[in-house]
Amino acid sequence: MIAWFGQNGRDLPWRHEGVSAWAILVSEVMLQQTPVVRVVPRWEEWMRRWPEPADLADAPTAEVLRCWDRLGYPRRALRLQECARALVREHGGRVPHGEEALRALPGVGEYTAAAVTAFAHRRRAVVVDTNIRRVLARAVRGRALPDRSYSAAERSLATRTLPAEEARSVAWNQAVMELGALVCTARSPDCAQCPLAAAGCAWVAAGRPAAEEDTRRRQAFEGTDRQLRGQIMALLRRDGEAGEAALLTLDATDAPRVHRCVQSLLADGLAVRGREGEGLRLP
Repeated sequence: MIAWFGQNGRDLPWRHEGVSAWAILVSEVMLQQTPVVRVVPRWEEWMRRWPEPADLADAPTAEVLRCWDRLGYPRRALRLQECARALVREHGGRVPHGEEALRALPGVGEYTAAAVTAFAHRRRAVVVDTNIRRVLARAVRGRALPDRSYSAAERSLATRTLPAEEARSVAWNQAVMELGALVCTARSPDCAQCPLAAAGCAWVAAGRPAAEEDTRRRQAFEGTDRQLRGQIMALLRRDGEAGEAALLTLDATDAPRVHRCVQSLLADGLAVRGREGEGLRLP
């Protein structure tokens, strides 16, 4: 796996030598539920503007939200700024070592703390994202897909398979994650190109059994409140402020839905009332 990664790993900017722990933390937050191709230009612009936590901590929140652009889930941008302020206030503007200290930061959960520990501080940490879960489910458990939610069994498996030596553990995390992203994909795994297929992948050995039927209903993005919230935020990023009439044009058939989304953006701190007490503007 490690040798495969050395030959096939993508040349991503946050993997370059000398990239700071802060830059890697930013990349991990941006990559949550967001494709790499969309993250790269946003990350590069973000790091050009705010190369250190202190730079982001002092930035106008409206500019932070504009720079986040269309990455989605813009509350992540607010959490990153809160994290930057906590780093300045509590850690001298540096990203602390240790998963416990990292998880105490705003917006940093189990995965992000482990990823920063491994990829920024080069320490042994159990990093488990969707890609790693899928590779381990197939290669070790012989299942097409991992459990519907991250389980204790998966955590135990990831811990057992992680190499004990620090440098190898970091390389292993990177390699398994990359394999899941490029080869062992959810819908069209390319087993002919997989270094684990010949080494005894349990799923391949079992004849690649299909996943159990998932009966959960998935809501389409089109027509959802999340889509409308994104349209409102795009309007605010463009114009800075939007009056009541402009907001209502986004869904002229359902004013209560527009008002509901407006209230949710206010509650999340992504917008504030306009200068006349009506409409919205960036904070």
